[in-house]
Amino acid sequence: MAPRDHDAILKEFRETLVNQDLLHDGDTIGTDDDTLLRFLRARHFNLKQSTLMWKNCQHWRNTVEGVGIDQLYRQIDPFDYPERDLVFDCWPLYFHKVDKKGRPLNFHHFGGINLNKLQKNMSLERFWRTVLVNCEALTREVLPAASEAAGRSIGGTFVVVDLAGFGISQFWQMKDFARSSFQVSQDYFPETMAQLAIVNAPMGFSAIWNVMKPWLAKETVAKVAIYGSDYRKHLLELIDEDALPQSLGGKCTCEGLGGCMKSNAGPWMHERKARREAWLRGERETVALLPGELHGGVKVGQQNKAEELVNEKNQSAAAPSRSPDAEQLPSSEEPRPEVEQPSGDAPTDTPSSSDPSPESGSTSETSSIATPASDASHPEPVERPRSKEASIQEVYQQHPETRVVQTGDLHSEPRALQG
Repeated sequence: MAPRDHDAILKEFRETLVNQDLLHDGDTIGTDDDTLLRFLRARHFNLKQSTLMWKNCQHWRNTVEGVGIDQLYRQIDPFDYPERDLVFDCWPLYFHKVDKKGRPLNFHHFGGINLNKLQKNMSLERFWRTVLVNCEALTREVLPAASEAAGRSIGGTFVVVDLAGFGISQFWQMKDFARSSFQVSQDYFPETMAQLAIVNAPMGFSAIWNVMKPWLAKETVAKVAIYGSDYRKHLLELIDEDALPQSLGGKCTCEGLGGCMKSNAGPWMHERKARREAWLRGERETVALLPGELHGGVKVGQQNKAEELVNEKNQSAAAPSRSPDAEQLPSSEEPRPEVEQPSGDAPTDTPSSSDPSPESGSTSETSSIATPASDASHPEPVERPRSKEASIQEVYQQHPETRVVQTGDLHSEPRALQG
């Protein structure tokens, strides 16, 4: 499909969302072209499927955990919540600087996972909520800040998963959470992972990978490269030594900032405390960096000039174009099978799919929640069923397509990260 065809579909997609009351100025899902393009790419520019995916996402955002993602983001600061040190000790994951392309780096140290220790001091429900706001932080704050720093659109993150010390016992501890996290990412934050490197893969990891691979869309699997202990040279092809933590062969220690894991280092932290406090007080519409704030053109709290720049950018949608970063992500010309739209008498009390569950599979091709046909974009927050088992069974009874999982082939031999 030629780029000009993408532009035409993007324009039609925006018009469709507006006409169906699924897109409004100020929606925290994002209203810019880059956000819409992520949903289109996730459904191979199939307009009907992209619209359904967006509709389901908006429904999830308004109902997740019984309060909606916006309220959850107010309740839990992903960069500063009381149990953060405990979480990092038991499930280390964090954003840290950017790679040579300006993409945010997201590190996971699976060898440090200890859910048994975690749940002695924190409920797994509370932990799951911190996972959700961490996902939201990527699109709400991290990617916009990376784009502002790079001076161009940055649409995805570079994820590095370190398996040093990771064993089968830890895998069985975390597999349900990991599976649910993959599902949430693919369904509600699509096309935000530009690349994934798994390093320090132990002997026997192929057995674990064979379990995990069906959870992922084949497009996601195509972005994965797996390395043993010889990973350093491959990472340094895309990550500066000063940005790579010392624990992974780089030079960065974030001395004086609590170490790389807890420093939050990156452009997204520029005057962040002041931005978040102003946002919570209602003095700014978004916690994200606005154009000009990072480089000093606009001070935090003085939004008039920045908002004018944002409005000008939104008005340019009449001639949309794909971002340079978006071009790097794989896409296919073959449209996906269409999914039947939910009927008007579909149940309006659809259970949240955010609860981690051993039966919740990837739904990259078939969205995991079919939303009500009427007023689905901004429903009133409702309490979701708190019984995980009841929620799972109700979802499967109403929407058996949620059992569908993806398959895909990983290169049998380690391959170089694409520069």
